[in-house]
Amino acid sequence: MGTKIAGVRVVPIATKIIALFAVFILVSNFSSNFINLTLNRGELLKLANRLLVKDLKELYGQASNQYDIFEYSKNLPEAILAIESAAIRELTGSRSFSGAFRPDGSLLFWASHDQRPDGFDDSAALQSMITNIDEEGGEGRIRFKLMDRSYFGMFKFNQKWDAFLIRAEEESEFYADTQAIFLRVSILIAGITLICLIIGIILINRILRFMTRFAADLMKMQNDQKLDFVNLEGAPNDDVTYLGASFNALSSTINNLLVIFRRFVTKDIAQRAYSDRSVLLDGTTKELTILFSDIKGFTYMTETLGNDIIDLLNLHYDRAIRHIHDKEGIVGSIIGDALLAVFGTMKTGGNKSVEALDAAFGIQKVAAELRAALKAKTDTIIEEHGKLSPMEQRALKAILVEVGVGLDGGEVFYGNIGSYERMTNTVIGDNVNSASRLEGLTRIYRVPIICSEFVRDEALRAGAPYRFVELDKVQVKGKLEGKKIYWPVPASQIDAEMEEQIACFEHGLALYYKGDWKKAGTVWADCRLPMVEDFQLRLDGVKPDDWNGIWAMKTK
Repeated sequence: MGTKIAGVRVVPIATKIIALFAVFILVSNFSSNFINLTLNRGELLKLANRLLVKDLKELYGQASNQYDIFEYSKNLPEAILAIESAAIRELTGSRSFSGAFRPDGSLLFWASHDQRPDGFDDSAALQSMITNIDEEGGEGRIRFKLMDRSYFGMFKFNQKWDAFLIRAEEESEFYADTQAIFLRVSILIAGITLICLIIGIILINRILRFMTRFAADLMKMQNDQKLDFVNLEGAPNDDVTYLGASFNALSSTINNLLVIFRRFVTKDIAQRAYSDRSVLLDGTTKELTILFSDIKGFTYMTETLGNDIIDLLNLHYDRAIRHIHDKEGIVGSIIGDALLAVFGTMKTGGNKSVEALDAAFGIQKVAAELRAALKAKTDTIIEEHGKLSPMEQRALKAILVEVGVGLDGGEVFYGNIGSYERMTNTVIGDNVNSASRLEGLTRIYRVPIICSEFVRDEALRAGAPYRFVELDKVQVKGKLEGKKIYWPVPASQIDAEMEEQIACFEHGLALYYKGDWKKAGTVWADCRLPMVEDFQLRLDGVKPDDWNGIWAMKTK
């Protein structure tokens, strides 16, 4: 009965009302019936006593007359038979009797449709009758046991016969009719109650049908761990509907707060806050993939656009963040033109590095679409006005958004830091700093995305449709070891010409690593990939004496 939620069974209120209604009806009716039966039994017993007194008087007179005849005829059996014959005509019950017992308990005569007893075997009742002779003249009411049955009746001592004359009724037989009536009335009560219950169930379920619907909606919210609205369609104008409307108003307020809450915290924190009902200052070490993006030339954009830069940033971030969320990433922080996203915190079953790569190319797609739209608008202006003014040219340059993206991954600390008055969700570790540095390198190598060896290896193991072009071995400022960096290129963009260019670059890079910069420059002379420009500038300089194939960065 009911539905179990969190180990607790929720019983419908309609069931409780109907159960209580049934119990009250049954208790009330049966109690009334029992009281009525008890009162009727009392009145019936009074009437029976009057009739027993009457019968006992007739029995006493008959016994006295027969004793006088016995004195004359000396025929005891005939006198006893005459008394019994006269007495039995007045008996209606199968166990009713008129009889006479001597003070020693022996039977004098017996008139009944039942079997004859050997004697009066209730010694306590017999002694009370004997005592009554001196105290009340030897007559009165009596209850006694005879042949293992309970009797009640009237008695009177007859001095002539020196015996107690008794007119009695067997209790169970006497009350049989009233018990039968009680049983029939009880069956009638049960039947009427059942009919009332069926009608009550129909009516109460009809009245409370919307409460049942509300409860079902609330249970679904509990199971789904999602706050929603209860269905009030067609609900009557009563207090139950008012409760539902109040809940919907509260639900709307909470949902609005949750929407606002989710805008300022990461998706996984919002889910934990909803499910656990709290957010704690805690964290753990996790293997995550970090995405760091930054808008190139942001200082120039700010100087040119002023406060209008906010509209441009919002336009870019609105679309970029959607790509991150679509790939199950969470936005860790937004600082001006820089965005930090984390992949792998949500249990989606996907590959975090592949998801980060997909999101990175989604961000680049957003920037490219924005540039294309602005270019089309510029072409329209030029077509209408002939050319752009210097101010318009400066503004166009400022709003042509170009984004660099750096990707790295590994063991980092992920959790909440701060205090219980003000906390923030953060990710801390060398790999986070590395992702930022890799984004900075996109300006040097003139490619849109640069990733680490960690991201490359994990994506290749997952069979990601990307080609990873090794760019260089770099040692960032503050680090002692060099790391390989890669330019990820979608496999769909690599044609025969692109493949040839990549092979040319890789050949020159191998010579570059070995220290044969002259041959590397010769090979790269025919390479048109964007990163070659920076290498040519290096080759124009002096090769370090301790060259080991690793380029040491002098700035962050």
